[in-house]
Amino acid sequence: MKLVLILATSVMLALSVTEAHSGTSVLFIGNSFTFGSRSSVRFYRADTVTDLNSEGIGGVPALFKSFVEQAGLDYDVFLETRGGSGIDFHLENKLGVIGRRGWDAVVMHGYSTLDRDKPRDPTKLIATSKQMADFLRTRNPTVKLYLMATWSRADQTYQAQGAWAGEPIEAMARDMRAAYDAAAGPSRSEAVIPVGEAWTRAMQSGVADPNPYDGIEPGKLNLWSYDHYHASAHGYYLEALVVFGTLTGRDPRSLGDLECSAFELGFARSDVKELQQVAYDQLASEGTVKPSPLVLPEPANPQRCVGAR
Repeated sequence: MKLVLILATSVMLALSVTEAHSGTSVLFIGNSFTFGSRSSVRFYRADTVTDLNSEGIGGVPALFKSFVEQAGLDYDVFLETRGGSGIDFHLENKLGVIGRRGWDAVVMHGYSTLDRDKPRDPTKLIATSKQMADFLRTRNPTVKLYLMATWSRADQTYQAQGAWAGEPIEAMARDMRAAYDAAAGPSRSEAVIPVGEAWTRAMQSGVADPNPYDGIEPGKLNLWSYDHYHASAHGYYLEALVVFGTLTGRDPRSLGDLECSAFELGFARSDVKELQQVAYDQLASEGTVKPSPLVLPEPANPQRCVGAR
């Protein structure tokens, strides 16, 4: 009996130590805009994050994980995603998965046109964001919730059948931000992550081309994938930078133009520098981050990205 008590105590102590040293848990709830559809980001470094659906996804969560590791921050990153879905899908089908534990932070977004059946209508987003927030707080009352406002779709703007047809490319992103701002209050979110506005800033500053249908201007990036709907690897990279800055308060430029994920994805250093600057400018305009110098610790894995150093 004495031996059993000793063993039980040892197990409890081991579990408490593990819990004490585990990183901040962050869960990404989303769709193809989170898992990196139509790009090399989709399965990028999937072994560094936990896909709760066991589909082998890396995506934007894996980029975020890479950034925080390089910045010397301890985050345990999880994701629960389903293509073509809004928050309503996760409420109806995935609460058993999402509710397995209490999360320290959650990043989530809805359908890319706000409502598949009623494009531009924020009603469902506002209602479902609050419902999901209420559920998440039953597992951890202090969870930090972040809503991610997504980007303007070129196919919804430049094509006659698009819900934003005939409007400037920035209009959709502007409407998305307004909708997520409206959802942030009832859901008591920490912040709205301004991904769509960062995309707009990239176009307006000349870093990215605003219209993929008329060709990509030399020297500019295409943030969309070949369907002019989802993101390219550069578009998802910008998304991840904005998420990184919002959740950590770190200047995205502090990662440097030799940042490992960009090297592994084959980006030019000049493109990395420009995308980091765009992310910083957007976040700084909202008071989310302050300028900070490039300060990176020694890499946890010295063999990783050795070619970039």
